[in-house]
Amino acid sequence: MNYNKILIEDKGLTKNIILNRPEKRNSLDEEMIEELTGVFRKMSGDEDTKTIVLSGAGGNFCSGLFLDYLQKISEYDILQNKDDSKKFKDLLLSIYTCKKTVIAMTDGYVLAGGCGIASACDIIVTSDTAQFGYTEVKIGFIPAIVMIFLLKRVSETHAKDLLLTSKFITGDEAHRIGFANYVSAQSELETTVEKLCSDLNKLPMSSLSLTKEMFKNVSSMSFDAALEYAVDLNAITRMTDECKNGVQNFLTKVKK
Repeated sequence: MNYNKILIEDKGLTKNIILNRPEKRNSLDEEMIEELTGVFRKMSGDEDTKTIVLSGAGGNFCSGLFLDYLQKISEYDILQNKDDSKKFKDLLLSIYTCKKTVIAMTDGYVLAGGCGIASACDIIVTSDTAQFGYTEVKIGFIPAIVMIFLLKRVSETHAKDLLLTSKFITGDEAHRIGFANYVSAQSELETTVEKLCSDLNKLPMSSLSLTKEMFKNVSSMSFDAALEYAVDLNAITRMTDECKNGVQNFLTKVKK
């Protein structure tokens, strides 16, 4: 399938999805949101993919909504705005619920909706010089949808500081507060991500996808319900060939 606003690189078990509007700092418009949502839904069921790396072309990850797109939605009525907001929500959910491990490789500007996209990924690897910022309140908007995903990564204390002040923080600071999982020098960013993908690609796919499934579900359950759900998934996982083979291989090594 051909895309106009994103690029897809096939690296075997790893697929690279690249936001490809470098002249606009990879800002989001309707077409890019639609393309990203579609490709994540497609790759979620791709048996030849284990990891997905999401990045931006030209030195920036994503600078939020494109100015022309902002102008367009400023003229929407309430129903049009609700429909458009749902499309962005669906994009973030397509990333968050993807059965594959999704890694955001962030550099340059990671702003507003760009922060939202990164926060929906499983793992964020950033350069130390990247610039993160939630700039919505500056223009009278609110970071409503992205807040839900931000609060899954950082404490309310840090979330309020970011969302209310609209301040920018570096990759180092994003790592310090727990927003980013790993930080590296810009020159080592791709190597760090490639090593991470290589390690993940060696792990059983069923274990990774079921672990992700638990993260999606347990937060909305009561304590007792979550434990019962965990018991069920434990039992299901033990029946998979990957688990049986993994246990047998482990026992063989221990006995040697």
